[in-house]
Amino acid sequence: MPEPAAPAAQEGGAMSSTVKSVVQSVGIFIAIQFVMKQFVQQPAQTVVDNADPATGAAVPVIKTGPIPAWDQRPTQWSPETVYNPVPQSIAPIWDVDTPLDIQIYVSPSMMIPALGQMPKDSLVLDEKSFVFGGWKDKREIDTTFPVPKEVQEGSPLWAHFLIAQAGSPLDPTAAKFDSSKAYHFTRPLTQLLPKKKERKRHNLLASKNETELTTEEEADLKKGPQFASYYHPNFTMSFIPDSGTQAYPTMHPALRQFVNLEQTGARDESGQNGWYYPILYINTFWQLRNHMTELNSTVTELPLHITLNNMANWQFSIFASIDEGMKMNAKKAAAGEKIPGGDGSEFEDFKRILLDSNSYLLGVTFFVSILHMIFEMLAFKNDVSHWRKKKDNVGTSLRTIISNVVMQLIIFLYLFDNNENTSWMILFGQGMGIAIEAWKVTKTVNVRIREAPNSLIGYHITFEDKHQLSDVEKKTNEYDAIAFKYMYIVAVPLLLAYAGYSLIYDSHKSWYSFVIATLVGSVYAYGFLMMVPSLYINYRLKSVAHMPGKAMMYKFLNTFIDDLFAFTIKMPMLHRLATLRDDVIFFIYLYQSYKYKVDYSRVNEFGQGGDEEEEAEAIKSAEEEKQKLIAEADKKVQKNQKKMEDAIRQATAEVDGIAEETKASGAKIMKGEGRKRK
Repeated sequence: MPEPAAPAAQEGGAMSSTVKSVVQSVGIFIAIQFVMKQFVQQPAQTVVDNADPATGAAVPVIKTGPIPAWDQRPTQWSPETVYNPVPQSIAPIWDVDTPLDIQIYVSPSMMIPALGQMPKDSLVLDEKSFVFGGWKDKREIDTTFPVPKEVQEGSPLWAHFLIAQAGSPLDPTAAKFDSSKAYHFTRPLTQLLPKKKERKRHNLLASKNETELTTEEEADLKKGPQFASYYHPNFTMSFIPDSGTQAYPTMHPALRQFVNLEQTGARDESGQNGWYYPILYINTFWQLRNHMTELNSTVTELPLHITLNNMANWQFSIFASIDEGMKMNAKKAAAGEKIPGGDGSEFEDFKRILLDSNSYLLGVTFFVSILHMIFEMLAFKNDVSHWRKKKDNVGTSLRTIISNVVMQLIIFLYLFDNNENTSWMILFGQGMGIAIEAWKVTKTVNVRIREAPNSLIGYHITFEDKHQLSDVEKKTNEYDAIAFKYMYIVAVPLLLAYAGYSLIYDSHKSWYSFVIATLVGSVYAYGFLMMVPSLYINYRLKSVAHMPGKAMMYKFLNTFIDDLFAFTIKMPMLHRLATLRDDVIFFIYLYQSYKYKVDYSRVNEFGQGGDEEEEAEAIKSAEEEKQKLIAEADKKVQKNQKKMEDAIRQATAEVDGIAEETKASGAKIMKGEGRKRK
């Protein structure tokens, strides 16, 4: 479960629109990044060298039996025993259910001094008798501490962890310190991360011109990435009581970094195996970049929230592996390397959802996201099917379709201009929307490039009708022109007013950014007006039979889902607010569908039928084609049969003629023989 966020770390973030994007992104990342990179491909440094540090000679690895308990270890070895400086197998040194005392000191120094010399306010945690392996023993610690001057100036902040069996000395410099009953290690509490690159915004009417600002930005880019020390107020300390015996040389590096070997270098009777202290996993998996604080001279005090508990070994393996992989990717991305799975921003979004969302609402979100994807696929299928079968332009607003292409393109450019706040899944979906709307234009009219002698480039694009328009189609064009005429009267003054306000009071990256932001602001604010011509045409034609009913229903269902979950994926605020605009159109369309009912069992007044009628017509056509083929086959059979009968009669007549001739010849011969005898 995610660690409870400290009050200082709980910033906004709730459920959002297009939750399907998160599900798809996380699926891709988990399937490719986690499985292939974390578990299949092991780094080259996974095997620990067995060379003797004193001589450099390789130490042979000997197969051994089980490792005895620490208190049963041999006090001396036989002369034949080969000591291995790197233990091949390691076993826990302390038993489960051992009570522990734990202290944490913060310091700008990586080396821990004597505890008596540490400032009192540097002790941020002091817990007694925490049960190692006690699954019900969970503790929450909240405190604050002053920031050392060295840390304000950029030095790292270190945490010194001291763990001992209850009652044993914790101070490693104390005379009674027993390394078999206590251990310590150090971990950084700060991270050196690249500063987020942000293009400078300015008022375009200010005296400083854009050329000077662009030169300044280019100079900043040449300096390379700027790094700073960042601090996160939350982390979890989890003991791993069920880690058991481990093959130390082949452990995953992400796990091995949390293993502390027994400090004296003791081995079992084989000389190959050793022991290790309880694994204390410093869990930073749930730390988000936007919850971190950049440390500088203005930061004098920091809050700290620590969760102390026990964690299962399989959870530790997953969290540590993924977290280490993400940190490595972030470092490579900061160095300018291209990472196949991305720099982890999508996975960062997924963690933010898990942290900032109610568990019940999160479950509903994943369920609804599946419905969202299903509705989107059905809407796409029915919309494309409707336009493929459409044979006329009745009720079709060509101007609306062209306007949709332009608006979708403007939104795409705006999202691309704000790509640091936009998920790539949103960009992909927007690009697909442009392609679909452009295809609809080609289904409605023929798009041609014609010569234009008076034009600047000598050519212009024209839209030509695919066929001779019927009276109803001509009325559709007339109503479409009327609707757009009044829309222009309303939209143009609003656009100019919005542009003037934005130019005077808002700051922008450049004139290009200003134009795109102004246009997209108008699209988001007044984009729902693009459906008004279609509603007006429905009203004048007194019919909605020409509308893609199923596709629109699925789209509007997705619109309501987007309304419920409008704050998950990172995107500009205007794009979030735009999810609410289509609701008004939907209710008007519902009213028109109720008033202008469609009988799907018959062909409507425009020569169009519903799905049932189309299916029946298709079946009827197939049956007619079948009967036609059967009739043609019968005719061919009858014709061939007649030819065969004629051939048989002709052959019979020829045979009869030959027989008659033979009979006549025989009679003549017999008559001649009789005369000779006489």
